[in-house]
Amino acid sequence: MIDIRSNHLSVKETAAHRILSLVAVVGELPVNQLIRLSGGKAYKENIIKSLKAKGLLRTHYADGARGYRLTARAKKMLLEQNPKRFSSVLSGAVETNHIKSEIARRVRLHRIAETIVTMQNAGVSFYADDKADIFSRSGLACERIVTPSFYNSREIKAMGTAAVKIHGARSVGVLLTDTGVYVTYNLGGSLMKWSYKAEMRTKALMQTMLCLERLPEMYSSDDIHGLLFGSDMSLAAEILACKSENQYMLIDGSYDHFHYLTNDRKGERILRLLCSGDLKTRLDGILLDDLYESGGSLTVENDAVDKQGAPVLLAYTCDLPRIKRFDTALSLQNKSGTIICFDFQKETLRRVCGENVRFQTIDFEKWERSFFEPS
Repeated sequence: MIDIRSNHLSVKETAAHRILSLVAVVGELPVNQLIRLSGGKAYKENIIKSLKAKGLLRTHYADGARGYRLTARAKKMLLEQNPKRFSSVLSGAVETNHIKSEIARRVRLHRIAETIVTMQNAGVSFYADDKADIFSRSGLACERIVTPSFYNSREIKAMGTAAVKIHGARSVGVLLTDTGVYVTYNLGGSLMKWSYKAEMRTKALMQTMLCLERLPEMYSSDDIHGLLFGSDMSLAAEILACKSENQYMLIDGSYDHFHYLTNDRKGERILRLLCSGDLKTRLDGILLDDLYESGGSLTVENDAVDKQGAPVLLAYTCDLPRIKRFDTALSLQNKSGTIICFDFQKETLRRVCGENVRFQTIDFEKWERSFFEPS
C-alpha cells in the first residue's frame, strides 16, 4: 500500500504500484477497466483515492472519455525506480508521455489499454523488462520466446523506417506465443473500417521480421495468425454474416486463422489456451477422445469425424475464417457436421451458420474450474 508518512510508494509489487505501472505503459487507462484488475471494487477505489491524494494519479475527462493518467511526480518516481521498464514510455515525446487531446487518438490509446489489460489477466508479459527486445532497431535474432509476450503498436513502430510500411494499419500490437504469432486488433464495441493493403503489409512485416530475421528458429510464415478482440459475441456474428464488404478481410483467407475473443474473463481464459500449446492440446484431447480421424478423405475442413463419418470442427477459439469455411462447405455439399464450442458462443454461431451445422457445447464454468482452479 501507499506509505503516506514517507510520501513515497514502495518499490515492492503492491496493488498501488501495479496500477501506476499499468497506467505508465498505456498512457491513459480507461476508468471502466479498473473493475477488470485484480482485487475487490472498494479496495481498488480506495487505492485510486490514495494515489490521487498523493499527487500521483489524476482523472482526465473530455469528449465523453474518462481515463486515469500519471502526474509528473509519478512519472519521475517510476523512472527512478525502474528506468529499464519505464524509460521508453515516460521519456521524451512518446505518445504515452505526452498524450494528444484529439478524441480519436485517445480512443486508440484506450483500445490498446483494454487489450493490455486482457493480456495481463491472461498471464502475458507486456512490460519491456519482462520480455525479449524483439522490435528495437538493433534487435538481434533470438532462439525462442520464453513466455507469451505482447508488443503494442508503439513498440513495433520503434523499428524506425521498417515500420513506415504499416502506416494506417489498425493493429494494436502483436502477441508472440510458443506456437504462433498473433497480429492483434481490438474492435471495442463496434466494427471498424479496414485498410486492406495496410493490414497485409503488417502481416508481411511480421513474416519478414519474425520468421526470417529475428525468430527464424521458432516461426514460419504459416505461424502468422490474426487475433481480434471485441466487447461481446455480437460482433462476431456481424462479421460472419458478411453484411459489409469491408469486413471480408477477416474471413476471406487473408489470414487462415483469425480468432475472435471477448475482452472479459471468458476471453482471457481462452487466450490462455492460445498462449499454451500444452493447455490447448489437453483440451483438444478431451474433446476428441470419442471421435475418429477423418484420414483426409473429406473435402470439408475438420478436426475429426463422428461415428457416422460426419465432420466435426473444434471452434472454441472462435476462429472466424475456419468456421465460415466449415459452414460454407457443408452447405455447398449438402452435408451435416458438428461445431464444438463454449456454451456462451453457441447462440451467436447458431444465428449465422446454416441448418447443416449441429452444435455441441462445453460448459465454460465447469471447464474453467477444472483447468484453472485447484481441485
